[in-house]
Amino acid sequence: MFDKILIANRGEIACRIIKTARAMGVATVAVYSEADRNALHVQMADESVFIGPSPSTESYLLGDNIIQAALETGAEAIHPGYGFLSENAEFCRQCETNNLVFIGPPVESILAMGSKSAAKTIMADAGVPLVPGYHGEDQSPELILQAANNMGYPVLLKAAAGGGGKGMRAVYTEEEFDQALEAAKREARNSFNDDIMLVEKYLLKPRHVEIQVFCDSQGNGVYLFERDCSVQRRHQKVIEEAPAPGMSEALRQKMGEAAIKAAQAINYQGAGTVEFLLDAQGQFYFMEMNTRLQVEHPVTEMISGQDLVEWQLRVASGEPLPCSQEQLQINGHAFEARIYAEDPENDFLPATGRLNILRPPLENANVRVDTGVVEGDEVSIYYDPMIAKLVVWDLDRDRALQRLTEALSNYRIDGLTTNIGFLYNLATSQAFKNGDVDTGFIEEHHQEIFRLRDTDTDYGAPLAAAAINSLRQQQAQARAQQSGEPSSPWHLVNHWGLPPSQLQLRLQNKELSLSPDSQTDLTGTKLVVTESGFDLFTAKGFFQGSEIGPDLGLDSEEGAASSLRAPMNGTLVSTMVEVGAKVHKGDTLLVMEAMKMEHSIEAPSDGLVTEFYFQAGDLVDGGAELLSFEGSAE
Repeated sequence: MFDKILIANRGEIACRIIKTARAMGVATVAVYSEADRNALHVQMADESVFIGPSPSTESYLLGDNIIQAALETGAEAIHPGYGFLSENAEFCRQCETNNLVFIGPPVESILAMGSKSAAKTIMADAGVPLVPGYHGEDQSPELILQAANNMGYPVLLKAAAGGGGKGMRAVYTEEEFDQALEAAKREARNSFNDDIMLVEKYLLKPRHVEIQVFCDSQGNGVYLFERDCSVQRRHQKVIEEAPAPGMSEALRQKMGEAAIKAAQAINYQGAGTVEFLLDAQGQFYFMEMNTRLQVEHPVTEMISGQDLVEWQLRVASGEPLPCSQEQLQINGHAFEARIYAEDPENDFLPATGRLNILRPPLENANVRVDTGVVEGDEVSIYYDPMIAKLVVWDLDRDRALQRLTEALSNYRIDGLTTNIGFLYNLATSQAFKNGDVDTGFIEEHHQEIFRLRDTDTDYGAPLAAAAINSLRQQQAQARAQQSGEPSSPWHLVNHWGLPPSQLQLRLQNKELSLSPDSQTDLTGTKLVVTESGFDLFTAKGFFQGSEIGPDLGLDSEEGAASSLRAPMNGTLVSTMVEVGAKVHKGDTLLVMEAMKMEHSIEAPSDGLVTEFYFQAGDLVDGGAELLSFEGSAE
C-alpha cells in the first residue's frame, strides 16, 4: 500500500478521497488554485501545494504542475478524482514517465474509451449493443448533418471527449442543426480542448442506467450492480438511485455481464462505469464508458457496503479485488441528490455568492453528506457549482425516499440560490414516487415539479397561512413568557379574541389574500424563514413565498430589457450579430459561459442592436446590462 498520495482535484471528491486515505493510514497531498487557498480539501490534507491562478486551465488542468507537486512532496501515486485530468491519457502517461502510479486505468484503456467515436467501434466488435449513430473521423459539418438527416430527428450531438453534459445538444429539426453544432463544438473546446463530435439517434423516453465495474491487474472483474441516473437537466444528473426501480434480476445480470465484456475488451483496470440507455421493452444500448470514479458512486457504496475509493487504492497498489461477484449483494436502496448553487426557475443557470448559512442535515447510518465547502465559503464562477451530494439509504425504495425528502427539508442554505426546493418537489412528485422515470422526466412533469398548477396553489396557500399564523403564535407566547405578564391579552396574535387578520402573501409568484385557519392540519409541514421570505415544505411539495408589505410605489420597469441582462456571473463567449444588425425575436445575440456551461441571450422581439457593452472574453456580473436594443414599433 502507498504511504502518500497526491489528489489532483478539489472540492467534495478531494475531501472524499482524503477521508478514505486517512482511514487506511495513507498520507495525502492537496493541490489548490488561488480561489481555493482556504478550501476545505486544503485544510483536510496532510500537505498542500499551490499550483496556479483560479481558472482551471491555469491550475487543475496543468499536468506538469501537478506532477511537479507530487515529486516535490514525495507522493507515490496520484488520484485524479473525476473531471479535470481523470480521463486524460497524456497525464496518465506523464505519471508513468515520472514513476508515479496513476490511480485509475492504464493509458491504453483511457485512449480506447476517451473518444466516444472509437469506443463505439470497439464495443461493436465486442458484441455490445449500440445506439444508431455516426462516430466517424470525418468531421465536416455537411457530413454530420447528412448523418443526422439519414437517422431522422431528433438526434443528439455529443462531444467525443469528456462528459458531464458538456458539449451536448439535442436537435429536433434540420433548421436548428448548424447553430447547435457550433455551440456544442465551442463548449467542447472550452471544456476538453477537443471539439470532435458524434451524432446519435435520440431515443424517446429511454432510461439512463449505468453499471459500476471494477477490474484488477490479475484479470478479475466484477460489476457492483446498477444505478438509475435518468432524472437529468442539461444532460447532467440530478437525482441518482441504486438499484434501478423495476429492474429484474435477469436484466441486471445481462447488463452487468455486458458491462464486464466492455471492460475486458479494453483490458480495463480500476473503477469504471459503463453507461447504457434502456428502453421500455428492456433493450439496452451502450452509450459510453467513463474510465474513472463517478460522481454518483456513493449510492453504489451504500447498497453494496463497499468503499470504492479503498478498492481503487488497493487495486492501484497491485492487490486483487477485495470481493468476487458471488460475494457481492444488494442491501436496501439509496438515493443521491446533488445540491447545486443554481436557479431552477431560470433554466438552471449557475449561481454564485457567499454561503452565509450552510447547515446540512445530521449525518448517520442513513444520511451521508459529501461536500467540499463550509459556511462562509464563496461559490465562484471558476468551478462546478455543486455544494454537496446528499446521500440517503434505507431498507427499501419508499423508506429511502422518505429519508431523502426529510433530509432535503432539513438542509439550510442562505446567501445564494440553490436547487433544494426543486429537488424536494421532484422527490415528492407522484411519478417519481412510482419510479416512472426516463431522461425526459423533468420536461414531462415540469408543471408538477415547479408547482405551477392552480391546484398546487389551492393546496399550498392555506398551509402557508396557517404555518405563518402558528409561527406568530409561538413567537407571541415566547414574548409573553419574557415580559413578566404572560397572561396579558396584548401578547396574543389576535388581541382580545378578534378574528384573525388577512395575510397578504406571494406564493409561487401569485399574490393572495388569506385568513389563517387555526384548525388547518400542519402534519408533515415545515416552515423555514429565509432572508427573502419563507420556504414551505409539505407532503406534496415545496413552496416559496413571502409576505407582501405595503405598496411603496416602486414599480419595476424591466420588461423586455430583463432578457438583455446577464442571467448569472460569467464570461461573454461571443457576440453573434453585428452592431446595427436587424434581428428577429428569438435570434441569438450573444453567448455567455459560466462553470463551463453556455447560455444564449436572445432577442426579446424584432428590433435593432445598437451597442454591445462587453467584448468576448470579458467577465460580466449577473444582472449587468449586456447590450443596447431597440425594439421595432408594432
